[in-house]
Amino acid sequence: MFTGLVESLGRLQGRDNYRGGARLVISTGESLLEGLREGDSIAVNGVCLTAEAVAKSSFTAVVMPETLRKTNLGQVRPGEPLNLERALPLGGRLGGHLVSGHVDATGTLVQRRPEGNALILQFKIPPELMRYIIPKGSVAVDGVSLTVAGLHPDGFSVSLIPLTAERTTLGWRKMGDAVNIEVDLIGKYVDRLLQPYLAGKVERRKELTAAFLEEMGFI
Repeated sequence: MFTGLVESLGRLQGRDNYRGGARLVISTGESLLEGLREGDSIAVNGVCLTAEAVAKSSFTAVVMPETLRKTNLGQVRPGEPLNLERALPLGGRLGGHLVSGHVDATGTLVQRRPEGNALILQFKIPPELMRYIIPKGSVAVDGVSLTVAGLHPDGFSVSLIPLTAERTTLGWRKMGDAVNIEVDLIGKYVDRLLQPYLAGKVERRKELTAAFLEEMGFI
């Protein structure tokens, strides 16, 4: 589990084809690698990857074919910056929002413009994700926890403070770039739990009882 607060910018040092997927070598500062061990989870542009090997100034991770299809990691070229975040320790400070590192789809940057000291970015996303985007709700873009500033017919916009624009890849994104989108985790669970009721497949009950909660798996 992650928070969407990027700790450091890394760079793609190299990539090799590996059994239909890819093996990535990502360079970064020693402070982020401190305590990182083989088998640990680390978010790369919002994608939860497993550190296969850890060196003094880099780590290696294997990316599956499904990940290459669903995310922008297959499009990253050597030398390009990457947002990095280590997994949230139990009892750690949750400064952003709950981010699983399981990207739902890629979106496209369709507009960028300054507004005072802020940078406004507008993204187009697949229509099936729009149900999870709400005004002032949370969304992760390339692993960055952001607040939805505006809704559009085919996407949403966000407002970046200068620090976010400077310390994440979003400040360098160009029109047409693909970004990783992870919608609100809690919203997806609520939607999934309600689907049987909305579809009329489960009888609606007026009373919330212990027996009902146990039947539904909450006890």
